[in-house]
Amino acid sequence: MAVTDEAIEKIKGMIVSGALRPGDRLPKESELAADLGLSRNSLREAVRALSLIRILDVRQGDGTYVTSLDPQLLLEALSFVVDFHRDDTVLEFLAVRRILEPAATAMAAVRISEQQLDALTAQLDKLGENPSVEDLVACDLEFHRGIVHSSGNSVLCSLLDGLSGPTTRARIWRGLTQEDAVARTLREHRAILAALRDRDAEAARSWATVHIASVEQWLRSTL
Repeated sequence: MAVTDEAIEKIKGMIVSGALRPGDRLPKESELAADLGLSRNSLREAVRALSLIRILDVRQGDGTYVTSLDPQLLLEALSFVVDFHRDDTVLEFLAVRRILEPAATAMAAVRISEQQLDALTAQLDKLGENPSVEDLVACDLEFHRGIVHSSGNSVLCSLLDGLSGPTTRARIWRGLTQEDAVARTLREHRAILAALRDRDAEAARSWATVHIASVEQWLRSTL
């Protein structure tokens, strides 16, 4: 094991064991390196790596702290990594969304408030019947984010946020090249919303599956 990897594992062990908790300040570099049997250089590299993935927060002139370890914070790194996808792997991201998002939509059916439903309805009404593709894609992202947030599962919400990025370009591409894509997307959004208002979890799950699968099917035929 490389010395930096060893240092990362030792700091990870301290956090997992509870020796370091969210918000805790790490001991001074010299002390921590001695306690862990590491060189200061390898410890420094480990801290730099863990700060990049939001495990540690290096505050200039103040010290290094364990972050909140909130799922949304930690999974931000996922969004960064998946931006480096190849076009042919968009299908794989869509396949994962097709598994997770319908489940989140079904969960939202029993938890979403009337105020949240009204806000989603207003969002669709404001968009109108003939939006630009860019406006439609932006609304699509916010529409699904609002529903997934209502599932009450922060990990699921963060995962889907991270996975939505790679599919944005595919949705724009689809809107520009497939004549009925905009109208179909609007119909599917309304159907999902109607199922949520009815508190029909299985109908909401089914419409969410259809919605994602239609993009996936179209993209598969073009690659």
